[in-house]
Amino acid sequence: MTILAWCVAWLLDFIIGDPQNWPHPVRWIGNLISAVQRIIRRYCHSDRALRIGGAVMWIVVVGLTWAASWGVLVLAKSVHPWLGWVVEVWMIFTVLAGRCLANAAQDVERPLRAGDLAASREKLSWIVGRDTSQLQPQQINRAVVETVAENTVDGIIAPLFFLLLGGAPLAMAYKAVNTLDSMVGYKHEKYRAIGMVSARLDDVANFIPARLSWLLLGVAAFFMP
Repeated sequence: MTILAWCVAWLLDFIIGDPQNWPHPVRWIGNLISAVQRIIRRYCHSDRALRIGGAVMWIVVVGLTWAASWGVLVLAKSVHPWLGWVVEVWMIFTVLAGRCLANAAQDVERPLRAGDLAASREKLSWIVGRDTSQLQPQQINRAVVETVAENTVDGIIAPLFFLLLGGAPLAMAYKAVNTLDSMVGYKHEKYRAIGMVSARLDDVANFIPARLSWLLLGVAAFFMP
């Protein structure tokens, strides 16, 4: 049933994507990160203490995410195998972001095709971390391709990689790793120390998926019109 769960989850992501008002584990993980970070900052003030606290935060968040996912899945399966299957589908569905990426790219493309450069720049600014106010159409297209390719690793290839390695709980743990990096893995003053471990371990987690991505994207390019 696991293979079927993967297929159904992929189909759900393709059809409905990530509805904004639905409960989503990444939001819960984000809330956990914020809570743990507040506690660490309350007691850790030097850079060294913050680096240690950041390592503890990583262990707590990733560990709790894996343990909670595993526990919920085991509990659901103990109630009924089909309930376990539904929970597994839901978990896999939530770690995939293919439709979300496609929608984000199309939101930029539509006004660009219609000649509304300002709207296209604005939509692009939602998905990239650069100034888009002066970008021309060719630069906008390039930026969209770059960000979709980059986020394909985080949103599709890496979750599937860890899903194959350790099932839905490990894929959920990867999302915790990724969410930690997106929330605290920055080099500026506020996060440099506390986010150091999260940033580096996100690089480690993505090392193999990132290298698989260029191969898979290269193969996919042959099928593009």
